[in-house]
Amino acid sequence: MSAASKKLAHGKKLKVGVSIFVRKGQQSMWENGIFQNCIFLVMLLMRSPLVGATYLVAGGGNGTPADAKDFLVDSPVPVIDMNEAAATLDLMIEMSAQLDRNWIIPFRDKGGKVVSMRVGNDYVIDIERMVFDLSHGLLISGAPYDEVWTIPEYENSCVPYFRSTFRAPVRLVPHLWSPLVLRRETERLPDGTSFGYKPHRQRWRVGIFEPNICMVKTSFIPLLSCEAAHRENPDVIEHVWAYNTFHMKDRATFNGFARSLDIVNHGLASFEGRFPFCQVVAPNVDAIVSHHWENAQNYVYYEALYGGYPLIHNSHLIGNCGYRYSDFDCETGGAALLRAFSEHDANLDDYRHTANRFLQTLDPESDENVRTYSMAIAALFQ
Repeated sequence: MSAASKKLAHGKKLKVGVSIFVRKGQQSMWENGIFQNCIFLVMLLMRSPLVGATYLVAGGGNGTPADAKDFLVDSPVPVIDMNEAAATLDLMIEMSAQLDRNWIIPFRDKGGKVVSMRVGNDYVIDIERMVFDLSHGLLISGAPYDEVWTIPEYENSCVPYFRSTFRAPVRLVPHLWSPLVLRRETERLPDGTSFGYKPHRQRWRVGIFEPNICMVKTSFIPLLSCEAAHRENPDVIEHVWAYNTFHMKDRATFNGFARSLDIVNHGLASFEGRFPFCQVVAPNVDAIVSHHWENAQNYVYYEALYGGYPLIHNSHLIGNCGYRYSDFDCETGGAALLRAFSEHDANLDDYRHTANRFLQTLDPESDENVRTYSMAIAALFQ
């Protein structure tokens, strides 16, 4: 029995770390969803009856805990380095920063447990990067893991991939989200600008926020959905803001696609860079049109729902929230956008109630989520 297992057997609590990528220079919590995911996971671990101390562990880049001071100013737990983690922790959860095989082996040899928490569609990402010779994502290092944790959106595409490549059991755990990070960002909005849906506009300004760096989340179906809605009723859309597309503007195939759209030729669409969600939604957006492929749980969905914004989506994992269309069907996506435009203001209170009830199921501090993760931790040490 390992020292950590003896701790649990004698009612003592574990020390748990979550890896987070830290580099020198400026970083933002809004660069990608995984940084927020690290914060939400440590919020949960702080409430687990099995955990006595929780840490974020700076790794993966050339940064140190001191470099993370501004980036992680709102972290509820201390940030430590890999050396301190090796000497201190009972359990390391690899999340934002991949762990070095030469760190994992001695850590496990002394009785520590290592879990890889996978919150991206690594199968698609890895295949794209291998086929097109892009910079790597996940490295199959042959490191020994005790278990892989992932979330329900990847049950179909990634669970067998993880089980085979990691040679470890795979466990589904709940996706976590809290409005904590979003609320702190909204507090920084300029005076006179507020986050949240404002009813009674004559036409809608539509925002599209897919990152366009991988096949699982792109702007093409949302643009075509806006196009379908505009062709059906040209009095609905005031503007379409396609964020995260600026890097594609000069590519011939994307340029040809965009110029085939009425929303472009009629001067209704623009192609923009990447910005924190609430900074651009608050002043510029009334509705969000989205699309995923095997990536049905997204923070943009949760942020939109929290703000009461009409969310036009194809996700099967957000309950009865928003206005859903099917799969890759941009024509039903356009119909969903038109339905939202005709119904949303009248049903706003019910919409917010349904959204809030669903968002509560994601709460890192809810008893059910704490219980589920705690059971997963306990199973590692049995």
